[in-house]
Amino acid sequence: MRRLCLALLAASAVAAPAASATGPARTFQPQDLFGLQYASDPQVRPDGKAIAYVRASYDQMADKALRSIWLVDPATGAQTPVATGDASASTPRWSPDGTRLAYVTTDENKKPQLYVRWLASGQSARIADLPEAPDSIAWSPDGRQIALVMFTPDEGLKLGAPLDKPEGAKWAEPIKIISRLHYREDGEGSLRNGFAHVFVVGSEGGVPRQLTYGNYDDNGPLAWTADGRSVIFASNRGKDPDREPLNSDLFKVSLADGGMSALTTRNGPDFNPRVSPDGTQIAWLGWDDRLRGYENVRLSVMNADGSGARVVTGGLDRSIDDMQWAGDGRSLVVQYADHGQARLARLTLDGRLTPVADALTGGDPDRPYSGGDFSTSRTGVVAYTTGDATNPPDLAVRDGRGERRLTRLNESLFMGKTLAPVRRLNVTSSFDKRPIEAWLALPPGADPGKKYPLILEIHGGPFASYGPAFASDVQMYAAAGYAVVYANPRGSTSYGEEFANTINDNYPSQDYDDLMSAVDAAIADGHVDENNLFVTGGSGGGVLTAWIVGKTHRFKAAVSQKPVINWSSFVLTSDEYFIYEKYWFSKPPWEDPMAYWKRSPISLVGNVTTPTMVIVGEEDHRTPPSEAEQLYQALQLRGVPTALIKVPGVSHGTYATRPSQHAAKAGAIIAWFDKYRTDKGAQ
Repeated sequence: MRRLCLALLAASAVAAPAASATGPARTFQPQDLFGLQYASDPQVRPDGKAIAYVRASYDQMADKALRSIWLVDPATGAQTPVATGDASASTPRWSPDGTRLAYVTTDENKKPQLYVRWLASGQSARIADLPEAPDSIAWSPDGRQIALVMFTPDEGLKLGAPLDKPEGAKWAEPIKIISRLHYREDGEGSLRNGFAHVFVVGSEGGVPRQLTYGNYDDNGPLAWTADGRSVIFASNRGKDPDREPLNSDLFKVSLADGGMSALTTRNGPDFNPRVSPDGTQIAWLGWDDRLRGYENVRLSVMNADGSGARVVTGGLDRSIDDMQWAGDGRSLVVQYADHGQARLARLTLDGRLTPVADALTGGDPDRPYSGGDFSTSRTGVVAYTTGDATNPPDLAVRDGRGERRLTRLNESLFMGKTLAPVRRLNVTSSFDKRPIEAWLALPPGADPGKKYPLILEIHGGPFASYGPAFASDVQMYAAAGYAVVYANPRGSTSYGEEFANTINDNYPSQDYDDLMSAVDAAIADGHVDENNLFVTGGSGGGVLTAWIVGKTHRFKAAVSQKPVINWSSFVLTSDEYFIYEKYWFSKPPWEDPMAYWKRSPISLVGNVTTPTMVIVGEEDHRTPPSEAEQLYQALQLRGVPTALIKVPGVSHGTYATRPSQHAAKAGAIIAWFDKYRTDKGAQ
């Protein structure tokens, strides 16, 4: 199989030329991944007359993303760079008077540090020498201080004493002693001993002062009380926080003496505090924990002292992703996903919603997940990221002049190219006649009289949603001559609690029927060759891909990306094992092994005849490589055509971080499917 894996990777490298002998490519190609740019984290100046945002682009020589900060004049669209170059900049935050912009960027030693830019002079300065990366920065109301969250290391558990090493000796690394329940995290690996705490530092420079202490992680976003005397944060400060991972509360800590008081006490997570402009109320997000796979995130409001708490969005059967107070303090602007589309609305304190913007997109543009970012000014200007299936996220604004897009970051990249059109597809589930939303992409310039092989692309989560957003994977599959269908089967978010929880303690299940119905609808649309069907998906989509090939033989080939194959081994090896055992199953695996087995794709592997490739990142701690290896080795034992691709240095959520690896992965998937197409003469 080593020879086959190398052949697939070689095919992907060949599939990414900068230009053909007859001119530049007219469709989206793997090489175009290096040219993509997209906007995120827009921040409106308090007076609404400028917007700072983060622009992501890619360095082809370094094979990595670069993030820079730019200013945009919403009246003219003129752009000015603030922090650009080889350093990675993020988190722009305006001072209350709008004269300064704080942000985080790496210094000459590649360490993230806190900087402030004075807009009048155009000068920036590092305001502190921070030993750890700053997070969740927030200005005080008078602009004299900045609060932040920073990791504070400690020694951890000590067992025995190390030997004294002779001078000049080269010994092995010391042993690592692990004692915490939560000891590793995807994207970070083994966690260092220590905890995150709240600090403040002078906005014109100084030594950071620690405000919170103890064996607890204190988290942002942070909020200041109106008098500037206290900082509000979220923390899980129960008797055993690691064993109650979703039971955070809001706390207020005094700058004067470090005195702390709890503002919330319910069983469930409370987070993201926002203080009203007049300082009398606090809005925040959270939910009552009922030990289910999914709960709507609800917005609540309370008085500044923690009294009078009440849920405002109880009548909205959707999760609130983010929110900010309007300048008048009588309403908030909220973001939520509805039917796969991220939206903004104005929310009054009696729960009434008025639409603000309906086309938010955001996130890394490899797959079409719902998302986006926004902010508001005290003057009512709203900035947000927007796009569609053929445009990665750009910066847009809504103000007294209406809605308009301020950037067109990919205009030159896409000039002269034809991208795959994507349209909504109506689906009715064969299981219970539920409406299931799906989207269908056809190859660019598709011939109306021709039928194309189809790729079913399945989202992860499973509590997540796809929507009409740009996806480089979809565009590359379509450019290779495939139609692509993707759907939001039961269990997907943005359709309410009942729809999401149909898979509570029941996953995979009838989501399989929903996905097969989406394939049937794509075939009925008239542009799909029903004899050339393929399936792929990542994480939860990898689970369902492996489940599908154990349930049906209708697909010519499959690629299961970063899957879970055996729920028992997954629960005992994943980085968040303390969550999955508690919220996704009723009992631990040793008490009810059959409940885990019957939902595990490995239980169906004896039925699999479909050639199935498996892909996983070597540093994936969420769905560990051992899960992918189980599927690969089981298929090898059965003699089913298979291949295993491990992506070096990649964690669960960083597949698209390195364009070369992203292109290689997509190219390998296309090559695997091409290998089993039976319409090759029509290519």
